[in-house]
Amino acid sequence: MKYTDKGVENLKIAYIGGGSRGWAWGLMSDLAACDDMSGSVALYDIDWQAAKNNEIIGNKFNTAEGAKSHWDYEAVETIGEALTGADFVVISILPGTFDEMESDVHTPEKYGIYQSVGDSTGPGGIVRAMRTLPMFEEIAENIKKYCPEAWVINYTNPMTLCVKALYYTFPEIKAFGCCHEVFGTQQFLREVVKDKLGEVIPDRREIKVNTIGVNHFTWLTSVTYHNQDIIPYYAEYCRENVDKVVNTDGKPFDNNWMNGGFESAERVKMDLFNKFGVVAAAGDRHLAEFCEGKWYLESPERVHEMGFGLTGVDWRRDDLKKRLAKSARLLSGEEEVKIKGTGEEGVEQIRALLGLRDLVTNINIPNYGQIPNLPLGAVVESNATFRSGKITPVFAGPIPKSIYPLVARICGQQEMVAEGIAERNLDKIFTAFANDQLVTCSIADAKKLFDEMCQNTKAYLTMYDL
Repeated sequence: MKYTDKGVENLKIAYIGGGSRGWAWGLMSDLAACDDMSGSVALYDIDWQAAKNNEIIGNKFNTAEGAKSHWDYEAVETIGEALTGADFVVISILPGTFDEMESDVHTPEKYGIYQSVGDSTGPGGIVRAMRTLPMFEEIAENIKKYCPEAWVINYTNPMTLCVKALYYTFPEIKAFGCCHEVFGTQQFLREVVKDKLGEVIPDRREIKVNTIGVNHFTWLTSVTYHNQDIIPYYAEYCRENVDKVVNTDGKPFDNNWMNGGFESAERVKMDLFNKFGVVAAAGDRHLAEFCEGKWYLESPERVHEMGFGLTGVDWRRDDLKKRLAKSARLLSGEEEVKIKGTGEEGVEQIRALLGLRDLVTNINIPNYGQIPNLPLGAVVESNATFRSGKITPVFAGPIPKSIYPLVARICGQQEMVAEGIAERNLDKIFTAFANDQLVTCSIADAKKLFDEMCQNTKAYLTMYDL
C-alpha cells in the first residue's frame, strides 16, 4: 500500500469466508462509499464458486451510483494466495453446515433446554466452538506464515472464543473481534432520549457509552448524551415499558416463537436493568442465553411472553434461500448492487489504523487490565481507541458488583472451554458444558446430551478422541 494526497492506495484486504452472502456484500458497500482508500480484496472460501460469485458482485460496486473508490475483487483458490501481502484480514466463516447448526440449536430441546441463538454460549455455543476453534488455529498459523503484521478483524461466532484461539496460536497477532450488539443498544437508547427528553438524535454515535463485559453479555456502566447522564431516564423508561410486549417500532409483537427471526420487544434488556441497575447492551436473544436457563428460556411460552424469538435453523435455511436468490439476481444483473451504509465499523476501524481518522469503539481483545476484576488474558469486550497503527484499550473499570457473579461465571466458563479445546481435552470441555447456565438437566443427562451433540457433528471433530 502507499499513501498519497488522496489517502491510501493499493491496500490489500484478505477476506476469509469470501463467499459470504451477507457480511461480504456489506463490506463491499462500505468500502465503495469510502473516498480515501482503494485497493484489492482477495476472496478465499472453501466454496470457491461462492467466492467467484462474490468476485463478480464485488466488482460491480465500482460502477454503482455513489461509488467513491475503486476496489478489485478476486476469488483465490488458496488461503496462502489470499493472505500473502495482506494489510488487513477479515474472517467471517460458517463453521460447518446447517445440519451441524441444527444439532447445536435443537438437540438440547430433548432435555427441555431452549436456545434463542445457539452460537455463542449454552450447549450449542460450546459444541460450535469445538469445531470452530481448530479452524481458527489453522487460520492463525497461516496469518503468522504469510502476513504476520496484518491487522485481523473477526466477525465469526463464538466471538470471544474465536479471538482467544487466534491469540493462543499466534500470541503476537494483531487481532480483534467486532460485534454490532452495542450499536443496537445505542439505537434503543436514542428512543429513550426521544421519549424522555423530546430530542431526536440523528446518529447513535452521539450516545456515548462505557462498554464492559464479554461479547453478547455486554453492559454499559455510563451512558451520556451531550454530557448529560441518561441512566436515570433509562431507569424510568424501563419501569414504564418492561411489561409492554411490542417491537421497538411500537407495533404489537407477533413472532413465531418456535422459529423466530431477530425481532425483540427489548423486555429482557429492560428486566435486567430493573433487577441489577446496569444497562445490558446486547440483543435480547443473546442476553437471555447468558442468564440462568429458567429466567427467560424455560419454555417457548416464556420466550414468547418476554417478546423475543427462538431463531430456529429452519428459519436460517429459508433466509439462506432468499440470499442465494438475491446472489443470482445480482450476478445476472436483474438486481443492481446498491451502496448503502451498513452501520458496521469495520471500514472505519481500517481507516483509523491507517491514520486517516481517530476512532473510539467497542471491540473484543484480551484483557490487559481494562477490566481489572476479570482475568488477565481473557478476551473481553470494552472500548478501545484506534489511531495510526495502534489500538489502545480504554480503561473500563471493574464489573459492577451487582452483575459480577453473572459475568465472572461466563468468563470463567469461556476460559475453560478455550483451554479444553486447545488441549483437545474432552473431560475439561464437558466440565464447562455441564456447568453452563443453560444446562439445567442432571449431570447424567448432560453427558448423554454432550455425547449425542458431538456425534452429530463428528465429521468436524476428527481432532478429538470421540
